[in-house]
Amino acid sequence: MTRAALLMIALAALAACGRKDKAAEASPAAAAAEAPAAVQLRSFNLAAQKDQFSYANVDEVRTTHVDLNLSVDFATKTLDGTATLDIERVKPEADTLILDTDDLAVRSVEARAGGAWAPAPFVLGADDPSLGAPLQIALPAGADAVRVFYRTDPGAQGLQWLDKEQTAGKRHPFMYSQNQAIHARSMAPLQDTPQIRITYTAGIKAPEPLVAVMSAIRHEPESGIQSFRMDQPIPSYLIALAVGYIAFKAIDDQVGVWTEPEMLEAAVAEFSETPQMIVANSALYGPYRWERYDMLVLPPSFPFGGMENPRLTFLTPTAIAGDKSLTSLIAHELAHSWSGNLVTNATWRDSWLNEGVTSYVENRVVEAVYGPERDAMERALDVETLKTTIADADRPELTQLKLPADLKDPDEGFSQVAYVKGAFFLKFLEERFGRDAFDPFLKSYFDKYAFKSVTTEDFLGELNALRSTQPDAVLDSEIDEWINGRGMPSTLPLPQSDAFERLAAAQAKWVAGTIQPAALPSAQWTTQEWLRFINTLPDDIPAQRLGELDAAFALSTAGNAEIAAAWYLKAVRAGYEPALPEIEKFLARVGRGKFIYRLYEALDETGRGDIARAVYAQARPTYHPIAQKRIDAILKDETAAN
Repeated sequence: MTRAALLMIALAALAACGRKDKAAEASPAAAAAEAPAAVQLRSFNLAAQKDQFSYANVDEVRTTHVDLNLSVDFATKTLDGTATLDIERVKPEADTLILDTDDLAVRSVEARAGGAWAPAPFVLGADDPSLGAPLQIALPAGADAVRVFYRTDPGAQGLQWLDKEQTAGKRHPFMYSQNQAIHARSMAPLQDTPQIRITYTAGIKAPEPLVAVMSAIRHEPESGIQSFRMDQPIPSYLIALAVGYIAFKAIDDQVGVWTEPEMLEAAVAEFSETPQMIVANSALYGPYRWERYDMLVLPPSFPFGGMENPRLTFLTPTAIAGDKSLTSLIAHELAHSWSGNLVTNATWRDSWLNEGVTSYVENRVVEAVYGPERDAMERALDVETLKTTIADADRPELTQLKLPADLKDPDEGFSQVAYVKGAFFLKFLEERFGRDAFDPFLKSYFDKYAFKSVTTEDFLGELNALRSTQPDAVLDSEIDEWINGRGMPSTLPLPQSDAFERLAAAQAKWVAGTIQPAALPSAQWTTQEWLRFINTLPDDIPAQRLGELDAAFALSTAGNAEIAAAWYLKAVRAGYEPALPEIEKFLARVGRGKFIYRLYEALDETGRGDIARAVYAQARPTYHPIAQKRIDAILKDETAAN
C-alpha cells in the first residue's frame, strides 16, 4: 500500500469523529483513493479567518459557478443529485478545494481536467454542531471543476419539508429553503461565505403536479425537469428553492406573485403597489438590475417576514393584512435588491451593511409611496424596538454595529441592532450632509460595489470621500460611537409623529379613566397607530383594563398578525387570562420568529412555562428548524428530545 493510500486511510479515520452518516459515506471512497501526499486534513483556526463561519479556502481556490441537478423526494425528505462547481485558482500551486457542508451524505467526488472527468480523493472532516464539516477535495493539475454526488439530510437546517396538512390547500406537500446565514451548506456543498459570489444553474426533478421555483430565471419544464439560470453573481445564501402546489399571477410585466391558489388573489391585491416601490427605489439609487421581481408567499411556518432571494422574494403570509398596512415588509425585501443582494456584507460581523442600509432604503421608499407621516410612525416604532433589543442583549458588544470578532453564531448579527441602529446611522448621516449630497453618495456606493462584497471599513472609506466635501458635518468621535459604541448613540435622530402625539393624548385619558374605550378616536387608526397604542400601555396595567379594550375592539381575535402579536405580548405580561386560548391558537398556526419567540419567552417568564411547553410540543414539528433551535433554547426543556 502506498504512502498516499495510508495517508487517506488515516484521514478517513479522523473524519469518523464527525457525524456517523457522514463518516459512513466518506470513508470507503477516501480510503481507496490514491491521493497526493500534499492533501492533508487541515486544522482550522476559524477565529483567524476573515469569515470565521466558513471552512472554505477562498484565498487559494474560489468557486465561480455551481450547477445543481437534484431530485426532490418528499417520502425521504431529501434532495439527491449532484453539484458541479467551476473553480479558479487564486494561488496557482493550490491542490485542494475546501467546501462547506452540513449533514450532507457525500457518495463520491469527481474532478475535471483537460475536459475529462475522473474520481477525486476527498475527506469529509469532523463535524461542528453549528458550522458543519469541511469537505476537502484533492485537485489534479489543470482541474477546472469538481462534481460532488450527494444527498441532503431529512433534518437539514436550511430546508423545511411540510406535510400537505401544513399547507393552505392541504392537498400536496411543500418544501422550501432558507439558507441565510450559513445554511446553504445543508442544501449543497459550497463555499458558503458571503466573501465570494457565484452564478448558478439548476435542474430540479419534482413530483407532478408540483411546481419548482428558484431565485433565478425559470425556464419551461422539459422532460420532467424544471430548469433555472442565475446570470448575476450572488453569495451562496441567496440560492433558494421551493417546491409546492403553487400558481402564478402577474401584477405587471415585471412583478408577479407565486403562492398556493387559495391565497393568490389576496396576495396580488395586497402587494399591488410593488411596481411603485421599484420606481421609487430606482429613482433614488439607480436601476433595478435583476430583471424580474416576483414574490412567493410561503406557508405559515416560514420563520421570517421575508427573505430577499433575488428575482423571487420569499414572504410570510402574515404580511397579507387586507389593507396594505404591512407592505413596508415588501419595501424592505425589495430594497435588498440594492443593499445585500447587489452590495453584500463580506462577513456576518458586518451584517448592518445588509440590514441597516436596507432598512434605511425601505424608510425612504415608504416615505415616497405612502407619505412622510407613515414613515415617521414606522421609525418611531423602530426606536422603541431598538431600546428593547439593547436592553435585552446577551452581551453589550452585540449592540455595536461592527460586531465583535468573537461572534459565536452568525444569527447574532441579525438583531434589531443591525436593522434599526444601522438605518438610523444612515438617517443621521442624511441629516448631517443633507439629502442633496447623501442620496448621490449612496447611489454611487451601490454603483461602485455592484456585485461585490464589502466590509464596514470599505463603507467608511467611501464615507470619508463625502466627509471631505463637508469637513465639519460629522466628527470622528460621532462616527466611532455609531460603529463601535454600545447602546443608543447620543446623536440618534428621534422621529416626530403628529399622529402618535394625538394618540398619546387620547391614550392618557383612557388610562386615567376619564374616557371609555368607545371614546378613543380609533376608527381611522392605522396598524402603526394600533401598535403604538398597545406597546405604550403601562407595564402595570391591570388585566381588567385590558378586558375593557378587548370587549370594545376584539383585539384577542385580531386578524392582523402584527396587532395580534403585540396584544398577546401585553396580555401575557398583564396576566389577562381570556387571551390565552387565542394565544395558543396563534402559536400553533404561525411560525414567524418575530412573533413567536417573544411570546414563548413571555409565557415562560410569567410562570406559564407549562402552557408554553404544551403548545410547543404540538407545534414544534410545524416550525422551521431555525425556529425550533431558537425555541428549544428559550424553553430549555426536553421537548426537542421527545
